[in-house]
Amino acid sequence: MSTVELNCEIEGPEDEHPLLLTGSLGTTLRMWDPQLPQLAHDHRVIRVDLRGHGRSSAPPGPYSIEELGQDVLALMDRLGLESVSFCGLSIGGMVGQWLAINAPDRVRALILIATSAYLPPAESWRERAAAVRQAGTPAVVADTVIARWFTRAYAERRPEVVAHYREMICSVGAEGYAGCCEAIASMDLRDGVSQIAATTLVVAGAQDAVASPEHGAAIADAIPRARLDVLDPGAHLLSVERAAEVTRLISEHMERAV
Repeated sequence: MSTVELNCEIEGPEDEHPLLLTGSLGTTLRMWDPQLPQLAHDHRVIRVDLRGHGRSSAPPGPYSIEELGQDVLALMDRLGLESVSFCGLSIGGMVGQWLAINAPDRVRALILIATSAYLPPAESWRERAAAVRQAGTPAVVADTVIARWFTRAYAERRPEVVAHYREMICSVGAEGYAGCCEAIASMDLRDGVSQIAATTLVVAGAQDAVASPEHGAAIADAIPRARLDVLDPGAHLLSVERAAEVTRLISEHMERAV
């Protein structure tokens, strides 16, 4: 299994505990811009472009969650990081679960946002991958995806934000987007989640049509001493729509866990 050298940006005090942030399918590390000023004040913040996204390379797919996790471990090795606190949203949270299950000594605290341990039906993800490869760009699915990322009220109130994130989806290469769709299609972490020992916070959006609160509750119920917070209102891209609340939850969890 070959790994990809992930692109990352690092801010914050060098002597503080590292917090690694990974985002949603179809985003770049810029999706964490709303969290950066506060988090980087107290932590060494490492924002990461997953395989096939942003400035990270996109080898031919399909990918697997294991491959995405191994990419992160290789990045940690390259940066000399023995362990990190890990925060992931959507597919980033799936990678976080894989890491906490398979490399428990590398994850001190875990924050899982708008994610799932198992997100069927697999065929819908494979159909999306095929559509993106055929069109040559994720723009073919951008409007459908954006409609699930934000509540209607937020989208009507902040059209400029919605337009920005639609452009972000369209900036991701077709192969990287499709390969990550296939990683979600083949993912099933349910048997391993109960093994997670890291202090865990799970955050869900009450109106999330992608990873509903039931998905978050299933993770929190399986992990010993995990905590679940449901944000209402809130759809999938909670780090944007509920930016202040998400930043606060991350900061408070880091204070408790590290």
